[in-house]
Amino acid sequence: MTSDGHRRTTGMTPYRGRIAPTPTGLLHLGHAQTFWIASQRARQAGGKLVYRTEDLDPQRCKTEFAEAALEDLKWLGIDWDEGPDCGGDHAPYVQSQRIERYRKLLELLKARGLVYPCRCSRRDVRDAVIAPHETGDEPIYPGSCRPPLGQAATFEIGDTPRVNWRFRVPSAEEISFEDGRLGPQSFTAGRDFGDFVFWRHDDVPSYQLSVVADDHDMGITEVVRGADLLKCTARQRLIYRALGWESPAFYHCPLVTGVDGQRLAKRHNALSLQAMRKAGSTAESIRAKFIA
Repeated sequence: MTSDGHRRTTGMTPYRGRIAPTPTGLLHLGHAQTFWIASQRARQAGGKLVYRTEDLDPQRCKTEFAEAALEDLKWLGIDWDEGPDCGGDHAPYVQSQRIERYRKLLELLKARGLVYPCRCSRRDVRDAVIAPHETGDEPIYPGSCRPPLGQAATFEIGDTPRVNWRFRVPSAEEISFEDGRLGPQSFTAGRDFGDFVFWRHDDVPSYQLSVVADDHDMGITEVVRGADLLKCTARQRLIYRALGWESPAFYHCPLVTGVDGQRLAKRHNALSLQAMRKAGSTAESIRAKFIA
């Protein structure tokens, strides 16, 4: 392990990377670039690539999008060693089939006093924000339901039907890590991000919890993803520490933007891989657009 807590990806530890599509829509050029970079880093390291389907949102995730992602990425020229279509030693590779694993980790951190119940709605949190936050990022929680360390919640959980569980971040602690592309990164807990949702009131684990559990359980040594998730990395390193686990290395890819200069989202249907294929684009021509 390195001095900043990263798992080494050289020496005796074989490289294991991953790609993890979320089936809420068709994959676009931004997804393609990130997944291609992840696959190339795995192959250049002589390692393994894991495919994981992150389908925890019951309202938005669709089977047809999961199937389309598998087809699109194979067409793009990406192959993987483990995944929902080919199996492997770390199955299941579909998050909706791993709920009980996440639930056990929630109970563990409850017992350690590192998560607490919160009855604030999204509107309550938004209206209590005292500083601007990045578009799309979780607003900084003002601590309305946060009990003193070592004490129980200030309300009876059974009396509140809509309870989120939040991870208690250490106030004013600097969370630093070395990014494989961007170099040294640092965020301050309580200023750059606050106590974040760990388990949703509709009984769904958060992205932060699920990806940490999966990357640990699947032996991932380097996480390759978009640069818009740098702050998530800081949050997740706190979860790794809370669970006593070694953190993987991180490599945050450049973002692909549309003609408006904004990061691509799945609403940009014209730039989906499927649409580009139907318009006559080849896999080679799409890969030529990528920025490493």
